[in-house]
Amino acid sequence: RARNKAGEKLASFTELNPGDLVVHVDHGVGIFQGTIQMTNDGARHEYLLIQYAGRDKLYVPVEQFSRVQRYIGNPNTPPKLNAIGGHDWSRQKSKVKESLRKMAFSLAQLYAKRSQPNGHAFPPDTVWQSEFNDQFPYELTPDQAQSVQEITADMESDHNMDRLLCGDVGYGKTEVSLRAAFKCVMDNRQVAMLAPTTILVQQHYNTIVKRFSGFPVRVEYLSRFRSPKDVRRILQELASGQIDIIVGTHKLLSKDVKFKSLGLLIVDEEQRFGVTHKEAIKNIKSQVDVLTLSATPIPRTLHMSMVGIRDMSVLSSPPADRIPVQTHVVEYSDVLIRDVILREVARGGQVYFLYNRVRSIELFYDRLHALVPEVRIGLAHGQMKASGLEDVMMDFYSGSYDVLLCTTIIESGLDVPTANTLIVFDAERFGLSQLYQLRGRVGRSNLQAYAYFTYRPDHVLSDTAQQRLSAIREFTEFGSGFRIAMRDLEIRGAGNILGPEQHGHLETIGYEMYCKLIEEAMREVQGETITSDLETRVDLRVNAFLPDQYISDEHQRMEMYRRIAALSTDADREDIIDELIDRFGEMPDVVNTLLDVSQLRYLCNREGISQVSHRNDNLVMRLDSSFVKDPLMLLQGMREADRRLTITERPVQAIVLKCPGLNDREILLEGLKVMRRLNSCMDKLRAAKESKNGEKDQTGSAAPADESRM
Repeated sequence: RARNKAGEKLASFTELNPGDLVVHVDHGVGIFQGTIQMTNDGARHEYLLIQYAGRDKLYVPVEQFSRVQRYIGNPNTPPKLNAIGGHDWSRQKSKVKESLRKMAFSLAQLYAKRSQPNGHAFPPDTVWQSEFNDQFPYELTPDQAQSVQEITADMESDHNMDRLLCGDVGYGKTEVSLRAAFKCVMDNRQVAMLAPTTILVQQHYNTIVKRFSGFPVRVEYLSRFRSPKDVRRILQELASGQIDIIVGTHKLLSKDVKFKSLGLLIVDEEQRFGVTHKEAIKNIKSQVDVLTLSATPIPRTLHMSMVGIRDMSVLSSPPADRIPVQTHVVEYSDVLIRDVILREVARGGQVYFLYNRVRSIELFYDRLHALVPEVRIGLAHGQMKASGLEDVMMDFYSGSYDVLLCTTIIESGLDVPTANTLIVFDAERFGLSQLYQLRGRVGRSNLQAYAYFTYRPDHVLSDTAQQRLSAIREFTEFGSGFRIAMRDLEIRGAGNILGPEQHGHLETIGYEMYCKLIEEAMREVQGETITSDLETRVDLRVNAFLPDQYISDEHQRMEMYRRIAALSTDADREDIIDELIDRFGEMPDVVNTLLDVSQLRYLCNREGISQVSHRNDNLVMRLDSSFVKDPLMLLQGMREADRRLTITERPVQAIVLKCPGLNDREILLEGLKVMRRLNSCMDKLRAAKESKNGEKDQTGSAAPADESRM
């Protein structure tokens, strides 16, 4: 089953290794020491072990994994470890909360402004829109279809869209954005598409012209490839409304560019633009719908999306037949480079060779030509004349060159399906997001692609460079964009997210806790009552864990624990069972029991139950009164679900299920069966109540009269 929620994509940020700093929601900063299995009260479970200040140790049950976050802050000044039971952590959180509450009031104004009906509401899709969509030669992935729906809803609303479309390189962001562009043009409004490089502008222009062929849509582009005469003509036609779609570099943000009726701005790779250009984009956002495309969102963008200041759609399903790029981090050697190039050319492919020094690139061209004289080598860099650069790029695209020796001019968006090997010289000089983007230039067909990130043998790599190269080698699977962004944040330090006064706060409590507190502060100023999440514990004497012999790799084991802890429905459970059997073989009984415990925990949590235990032949489910919204409805649901269920007030308020003669395993299964029925009954009662309230609202003033007779 496809998983389309952005939140589920964000869950894989936090791979933990022994020695990593972590933050526990209740106890603060400690050091993760690994997982450990222990027997407690006759039952075997697995725990996360966290070392705190002094000799303090905390054993966290794996089902409470969500309460532990990886610490992301300034790597150069690690935080002080907290002590269990001390007041430092609560004081630190309170101080940060107070500061964020003040800042939240100014951010709340941004929310209010965005929610006002100040934008243009586009009409519903036309017949032509359906024809345009049907001409796409491939079937949309589930994520693409979901994103199209979200963007369409935004455009048809009466406030300005500000949506981030985040997807890995080659996952179809362009097609989603072009459907939005077509919708805009059908309402006689203009579309501007902003791209960071001239080469990418040219490619977007070619793609749009091809995709819109057969429709009465006029497309033009602005870049340094255009002559002054062409630029003047285009600006006149843009101002008079003759041009429907314009693609361009930052030239589109110039004051002399006027639109007759701009309706949609599409920004490709916003993080590649400078501060001045970002400010110009920000000003446009208050006037028209804006769709931002990004493969590796910068941490600030990602952060804003996570806390709801910006809407986000996620593309995480790879296109059919796509194979992950094989990535190698190696010392540079002429022998290796010659072998790699000849092997790619022999199978009919092409090679990107990235050498990012314009001063000496022609000398390196001679060296490369001497190394592989039998291949055709093209040269491309940003200081070439516009016509010459365009000719080289087009010749490479058409297959006239086997190797393109180039600078980072190819970094964004260039799509050459036959280029399936990338070699990067002095890879340690690049940022992590840059390396990730560069690797995305290959592997855009169904052939195996290769990326070689090389460093010179005589160079000593800094710790930061080693971390970057290690990360790019580690994150090779599809959908790594989010994780790259977070690892980049960790390597560089979280820095200044929302103003210099927040810098120290972020480093004190870590990035994820900081984001959580911002979200709470934002909800508070909007009038919401913030309550802590209910944590439900299941304390039954049953063995429930993933044995080392079943899943030997600790990372995989922890990932499955996280998945199992989050399961809710029977469909989720079947998904996990299928995956476990497929990857690791038939499940031992203790794994089945772990699934039962996790599902019981979820069902109990929904009804405000904080603890489940076995006492005197009874299953005792302790209630938390602050989470039981309608006690009378709960009593009615219990009567309908199972007559054995009773409420006890002593020693605490609890639901009791009588289970005479059953052992803990049997009690677990019986409790699971009864709680499924109780959940089902409660859902029906809640739905009936909502329906009744809806009818009262529709009768208007009749409702109070009815209430007065009760």
